[in-house]
Amino acid sequence: MLDYQELKQLEDDLWEAADQLRANSRLTASEYAMPVLGLIFLRHATTRFHALLPEVERNIPARATGALREERVRLGFQGKAAIYLPETARYDHLAALPAGAHVGEAIRDAMIAIEDSVTDQNGSKLLAGALPKDYLGLERDLLAELVKIFNSPLLASARGDVFGRIYEYFLNQFAQSGAQEGGEFFTPPSLVRMIVNVIEPDHGVVLDPACGSAGMFVQTGHFIEDARQRSTHDVDITFYGQEKADVNSKLARMNLAVHGLEGNIRIGNTFYEDHHQLLGRCDFVMANPPFNVDGVQVARIKGQVGEQQSGRLPFGLPGTTTRSRKKEAGETISNANSLWIQYFYSYLNASGRAGFVMASSASDAGNKDREIRQKLVETGHVDVMISIGSKFFYTRSLPCTLWFFDRGKPDDLLDSVLMIDARNVYTVVSPRSHVFTDEQLANLSAITWLYRGEHQKFVELLGRYHHEVGQWLAAMPERLAADSATVTALAGVLADLARRTADGAAVAAVREKLGEGHGLTDELLAAYREDLARLQDDADGWQLRLQAALDGAVQRLPDIRRCRPDSSFAARKALQAAIEAINPPLKAALAALEARHKAWLKLLETAEKSLRARQWPGFDGDTAREARKALLPRDLKKREAPTVRDLAVEAFRRASYFIAQGHWLLSRFPNGWYDDVPGLCKAVAREGIAANDWSLTPGRYVGSAAAIVEDDEEGFRARMREIHSELDELNQRAIDLASRIQAAFSEMVE
Repeated sequence: MLDYQELKQLEDDLWEAADQLRANSRLTASEYAMPVLGLIFLRHATTRFHALLPEVERNIPARATGALREERVRLGFQGKAAIYLPETARYDHLAALPAGAHVGEAIRDAMIAIEDSVTDQNGSKLLAGALPKDYLGLERDLLAELVKIFNSPLLASARGDVFGRIYEYFLNQFAQSGAQEGGEFFTPPSLVRMIVNVIEPDHGVVLDPACGSAGMFVQTGHFIEDARQRSTHDVDITFYGQEKADVNSKLARMNLAVHGLEGNIRIGNTFYEDHHQLLGRCDFVMANPPFNVDGVQVARIKGQVGEQQSGRLPFGLPGTTTRSRKKEAGETISNANSLWIQYFYSYLNASGRAGFVMASSASDAGNKDREIRQKLVETGHVDVMISIGSKFFYTRSLPCTLWFFDRGKPDDLLDSVLMIDARNVYTVVSPRSHVFTDEQLANLSAITWLYRGEHQKFVELLGRYHHEVGQWLAAMPERLAADSATVTALAGVLADLARRTADGAAVAAVREKLGEGHGLTDELLAAYREDLARLQDDADGWQLRLQAALDGAVQRLPDIRRCRPDSSFAARKALQAAIEAINPPLKAALAALEARHKAWLKLLETAEKSLRARQWPGFDGDTAREARKALLPRDLKKREAPTVRDLAVEAFRRASYFIAQGHWLLSRFPNGWYDDVPGLCKAVAREGIAANDWSLTPGRYVGSAAAIVEDDEEGFRARMREIHSELDELNQRAIDLASRIQAAFSEMVE
C-alpha cells in the first residue's frame, strides 16, 4: 500500500503526464475528460478483478476449462466487491497490444463488452450507455501513451483503494480545468466522510437526489466495510440517486460499478421530477446540492407544498420573485436552498437521518427562509450543524455548513441542536486546498458520539490512538539505531579527514596536487577542525536527548500493551497522562535528531567543497556518499524509498502526533462525556435558537475558543525559528556571492 506522500506524488505525476498529452493534441479538456476517466475506470476495475480472481478460481473445478471455466469465473464474481471483466476488456490485454494496433477500437470494444457483462440479479445491464466509447476519433499515439501511463508497475502492484483516490483526483482536476460543469458533480472526500461519519448509513434505503459522481454512496460502502466490518453485499442496503446532467449520471454509474456497488441512478431535475418516489421512505439521505440556485419556477413546484399533496415541501415555499424574460417568465424562487433542505427532510422515514452540504448563508437567511428554519427546529429533528471553513471545495473557496437531521432522535435531545464550529480545524494541502485528516474527522465525529451518549466509541477512539503510539514507540529503537550508525560512520570519515589536515606532509601533498590557487589555507584547515570539535561536543547533548526519549518509550510500552481493547475510560485517561509525560522528551529528541542530521551534512559539505575532500588520499568517499543519501529526505519524484533519516524522524513524529490526538480529545472532554467547549461546540436549546432569530449558524453560539495550548505549538514555533535561521544563512550567502560576482566583474572591466 502506498503511503500518503507517495500517493500524492503519483497522482500529480499521472495528471501531469496525461494533461501534457492533451496539451499536445487537438483536444479540449471537456473532450478529453471522459475518455481518460474511462481508462482509469478500466485500470481500476482490472486491479480489483485480479485481486479477487484467485478467490473465485479456488471454487472452480480443475476440469472446467476454456469457455466453461470463463463462465464459472463470471458467475463467481456475482456478489463480489468488483465486476467481472471479459478477457479482451482487461487492462493488461490492452496494454499488451502490439505497436500499430487499433487501440481506439480495442478500448471501445472493451467498454461495450463490460456494459454487456455487468448485470444485476435480474439481468439488467447496470452500465448500459454509461461508459465512454468515443476513442476512435482520438489520435492513435495519444491513446497508446495514455494506456502506458496508467499501466505503470507501481499502479499494477498497488493495493487498497489507490485507484479510487486517483479516480477522485482526476475528477477534481477536470473540475478545476472546467471540463465538467465547474465541478458541480464532485464533493470533496473530507466533507463526504464527515457526513457519513455523523449519520452512519449502514442499512436500508439511501438516497442522494443530487448525486453527482456518487461519492456519497462510495463512501457509505467504505463505512460499512471499515466501521461495521461487513461487505455491502451482506447488508440490506439500496442506493438511489438522481442527477440532472447525463454525463454526471454516467460518472456515478461508473463510480458505483468500479467499487462493486449497485445503485439505481436516474436522470432528472429534482426540483421538478421525483423519479424514485421515496417520500417518507428513506433511512438515509445524503447530498451536496448546487448552492443558491435561482429561477426555479413556482408554478411547477407549488403542488409540492403541504403534507396532503406531494409533501416534498412540508414547510412552504421560500421567497419568490417575478421575472419578465421570455425564457423564465413568471414567478420564480429567489433562492432554492430552502427547497433542498425540505426535500431532504421529507424523504426521511420515522427514524431516518440526513446529512448534506449547504451554503453558509442558508443557516441565517431571513424572511420566508427563516420561517422554514423555525418550523424545522420546532420538529426537534435538527440534529447537528457543523461550520466548515473555506478552501475545502476545489472550484470555489467559500465556506459552507453541514446540516444533519435525525427523525429518530431520543426524547432527551429533541429540544436541542449540537452546534460545532470546525472552521479552525483543517489541514493545508496547498494554498488553495484544505482537507480533514483521518484523525480530525474522527475527533469531530467523537463530539457527536458524546452528545448522543455513545461514550464507548469515545473510549475506543482513545484506544486506537494509544495503539498507534505503541506501534511507533516500538519501532523507535531499531530506526534510531540505524540512524545513529549512519551518523557514526560519517563522523568517522570526517574525523579521519581532520586528522589528515593536521599532518603537514599530507597537507603539502594535497596542495601540490591541487596546484596554485588551491585555497587550502592553514586558517581554513584549522577552522574545519574547530567545527568538528564543536560538533563532537554537541553530539553528546543530542545523544542525551535521544536516549532520554528512548528510555521513556521503553518504560511506557508495557503500560500501553497492558491496556486492553476493552479497557475502561479511567484506564485510558491514566494511560494518556502517562504517555503525555514522554511527549516533551520525544519532541526534544526529534529536534536533536534533525539538528544532528543538519550539522553533520553541513560539515560534510564544507569538507567536500572547501577542503576538496575527495582529493585527499584515504578519504572514504563511498561511505560519505551513502551517509549523505541516508541522512537526507527521500526524493519522491524519483520514487525513492524512505531513507534512514525518514524512518527515524517518522517514528518520533508519529508517536508524538498520536499522543497529541489523545490530548486533543481529553483536554476538551476530560470526563469522557459531552461538555460545551468554547469556540468548538455547544448544545443549544430551542429557546436559545429562537432568541437568535432561528439562526442555525454555529458561530453564533459556540463563542470564542479558550486558551488551550496545543501540543504542536512549540514544535511549530521551533520550526519557524529554524526556517528563519536558514533564511538568514541563505541571505548571507547570497550577499557574499553577489560581492564576489561584483569583484570579478570589476577585475574584468579594469
